[in-house]
Amino acid sequence: EVQLVESGGGLVQPGGSLRLSCAASGFTFSTYTMNWVRQAPGKEQEWLARIDNAGGGRSYADSVKDRFAISRDNAKNTLYLQMNNLKPEDTAVYYCAARIWGPGNKQYDFRGQGTQVTVSS
Repeated sequence: EVQLVESGGGLVQPGGSLRLSCAASGFTFSTYTMNWVRQAPGKEQEWLARIDNAGGGRSYADSVKDRFAISRDNAKNTLYLQMNNLKPEDTAVYYCAARIWGPGNKQYDFRGQGTQVTVSS
């Protein structure tokens, strides 16, 4: 069973930092590209960052580029998101997400239960 468990969210003041973690299990983590996405109340899900299976290729949404950094530790089956210079508009539930091969030779989208990030003074 694929499981993605996020942690590390919380309340932070504008300009502050947080580091999110995502513990993965139930699939071969080291062979999959991983993503971070977020969803604010009343808004569509927003893709934030992607990292390839080896960690060498990374890409970011313009809204977080130069402030957020995605990384991974394949030995620990863990994905990270370092978030710096946080802004009130970064307030959302943050999820790690992956598209995993499954039954019927199809790909299935998974995301965890999410971790709440609130940026407020």
